Amino acid sequence: MSAQDFLVELGTEELPPKALNTLAEAFLAGIEKGLQTAGLSYESKAVYAAPRRLAVLITRLDTQQPDRSINLDGPPRQAAFDAEGNPTQAALGFAKKCGVELSEIDQSGPKLRYSQNIAGKPTASLLPTIVEDSLNDLPIPKRMRWGARKEEFVRPTQWLVMLLGDQVIDCTILAQKAGRESRGHRFHHPQAVRIGSPSSYLADLRAAYVLADANERREIISKRTEELATRQEGTAIVPPALLDEVTALVEWPVPLVCSFEERFLDVPQEALITTMQDNQKYFCLLDADGKLLPRFITVANIESKDPQQIIAGNEKVVRPRLTDAEFFFKQDKKQKLEVFNERLQNVVFQEKLGSVYDKAERVSKLAAYIAARIGGNASWAARAGLLSKCDLATEMVGEFPEMQGVAGYYYALNDGEPEDVALALNEQYMPRGAGAELPATLTGAAVAIADKLDTLVGIFGIGMLPTGSKDPYALRRAALGVLRILIEKQLDLDLNDAVAFAVNSFGAKVKAAGLSDAVLEFIFDRLRARYEDEGVDVATYLSVRALKPGSALDFDQRVQAVQAFRKLPEAAALAAVNKRVSNLLSKVEGSVPTDVQAKYFDNANEFSLYSAIQQADQAVQPMAAARQYNESLARLAALREPVDAFFDAVMVNAEDANVRANRYALLARLRGLFLGVADISLLG
Repeated sequence: MSAQDFLVELGTEELPPKALNTLAEAFLAGIEKGLQTAGLSYESKAVYAAPRRLAVLITRLDTQQPDRSINLDGPPRQAAFDAEGNPTQAALGFAKKCGVELSEIDQSGPKLRYSQNIAGKPTASLLPTIVEDSLNDLPIPKRMRWGARKEEFVRPTQWLVMLLGDQVIDCTILAQKAGRESRGHRFHHPQAVRIGSPSSYLADLRAAYVLADANERREIISKRTEELATRQEGTAIVPPALLDEVTALVEWPVPLVCSFEERFLDVPQEALITTMQDNQKYFCLLDADGKLLPRFITVANIESKDPQQIIAGNEKVVRPRLTDAEFFFKQDKKQKLEVFNERLQNVVFQEKLGSVYDKAERVSKLAAYIAARIGGNASWAARAGLLSKCDLATEMVGEFPEMQGVAGYYYALNDGEPEDVALALNEQYMPRGAGAELPATLTGAAVAIADKLDTLVGIFGIGMLPTGSKDPYALRRAALGVLRILIEKQLDLDLNDAVAFAVNSFGAKVKAAGLSDAVLEFIFDRLRARYEDEGVDVATYLSVRALKPGSALDFDQRVQAVQAFRKLPEAAALAAVNKRVSNLLSKVEGSVPTDVQAKYFDNANEFSLYSAIQQADQAVQPMAAARQYNESLARLAALREPVDAFFDAVMVNAEDANVRANRYALLARLRGLFLGVADISLLG
């Protein structure tokens, strides 16, 4: 079967840069789907995207669709015809489904059967529908119309190239008749560009100052930006998302170094970086110490004969933005940070839970409580908690919301607050996402935990629990943040007590009955997904969850110990024994006996198990106290032999009530040893 290259390029007005990659990948995926449905094979694929075009190149595409056959089975003959041989509704319905008369249906077999051979069509006749369907299925939230046309797309279309080998596909899509003429760079080469063949597409456009391959543009921008930064004795900040967006804004990238006045460096560099990246799409430069340099890199979309004009224009544009940041910073510093709390008394946190200032006061008390229990400074934590929301009322954060916490840090330092207090004002929001940075200070950790617990308790306390699709207060993220801080920073905090403290701080604003249990259940439920992501079996998690440890750190230490225990050769047998013991003890009427008396032993294996349990108890008690759970379970693994021997030789449910009760007590002692770490009966 012959094959030829296929190219489709849709030319438009400037496409939304943040969506360009998504649109391009979806365009390719749609065409691939259409080719697969049509049974057309090809060798390779490529997608190209630039500000004014989306293109797909398919190499060695079949030029003819293969013939195919359809075989459909219908109802059995006895159901298809009545006693007189007349067709039933089942037969007529099957024929209608196949789109033919009943006489065209094969009636010779046990079932009605319809077979049809369908001749393949020329690929050229199939491609317009495939391309049009792909464009219609692009993920475009809001389509637009232009002029008097009825067609809709993300931006007005300007041209369409569709080539199968040297042949132009005869079609009209989105009001554009297909041809072989594309367009060059809007300024360098505004006239039409003839595409000689699909394989010459990139080269033809390159000659017209258009780099259609987004990967090539991205690489040029990245490499040239790094070179320019090195010349400035700095390092460029190049966030991947910003690099993608800049790549999608230019067809012919030309990075240039610009500068701004050094006086602006007195403003927090985070504010300057934010405005230059978000508003101007610039790459900022840092020196060897991570301090902002008074220079930045812009990426022009033109190769100018006088680049200084472009540089001057960008410097002129950025100056008012930096001046605004400087003004807000100076205005805010005219008063102490704590004064801004007065404004927060009139800012509602949540209608039923009071103002943002009320929250800050609660966080202050809870942070002090937590700090005292994790080895931190309670007075610093209380102070940081009280100041934690002040910067929300500042001019700086009002203009640059991303500066919340960061602005507070700078203002607190300006006021002479302890550095830990200042750092905590930013660290309270950590971690800001999955895998993000954690608080570095104990004061910051205390405030971060307190802020999250306060939100969890408050929102749960007014019944606004998150649903599967809605979590407006980011309670899941808050719970995960608490767990990450406690586990990864090795902080031993009893969440039972901390949550209870938080509940009490709300007073009558929340429904306290069962609230602590609901919040704790929600928090520890988040660990299940965390462990699943780490490859920990859910049974391991459940074995620890059954004991309901209040400390997330303790919980994690137990989980890691059980996970290690499961790799021991004795683990499976001991888990099965614990399950058997658990079932036996659950059937005991009344309370399970606890006093083991050797006088009721009538079998040597009872003496052996009792002795082994006593020795193990003495060995693991100090281990458990020191939370050496790995060592504890490893020591308990040695009980397998006497346990197996006991169950092989001893009937637990003896007729003598005293003997039976004594054996229950012995097994309860055995189970109690393992319950010091986890309920391993759930591992079986």
